[in-house]
Amino acid sequence: MKIQFNTDVNIHGTEALAAQVSASIEQALERFDEHITRVEVHLSDENAGKSGQHDQRCMLEARLEGRQPVAVTNHAATLEQAVQGAAQKLAHLLDSRLGRLHDHREKTSGLPLSGTDPKNWSDSPVE
Repeated sequence: MKIQFNTDVNIHGTEALAAQVSASIEQALERFDEHITRVEVHLSDENAGKSGQHDQRCMLEARLEGRQPVAVTNHAATLEQAVQGAAQKLAHLLDSRLGRLHDHREKTSGLPLSGTDPKNWSDSPVE
């Protein structure tokens, strides 16, 4: 998974910040690694340096193999909180999207679903 890091003019995008943000995102999304080709990170300070609540913004866009990209945004008081919140939102969204795909494949594969015991199936026809 490639992570592309972007900041607005109000945030100094240092190597240390990029490494910290990338590590947080990789950790939060590691279970989706085989489905994600790239994550774009956009950090911004919406109040241009003035203090204020929830003025730090993190937008994450995940490019999925063979699917449309998905994006989430989170606002918080600090960049760290904004990144953590956005990463959690994206993980939840991917759980939902990719989980549904996995569930659909399992139902249509003709194989028993996990937790079902074929020995308990009756020989009577389904009505």
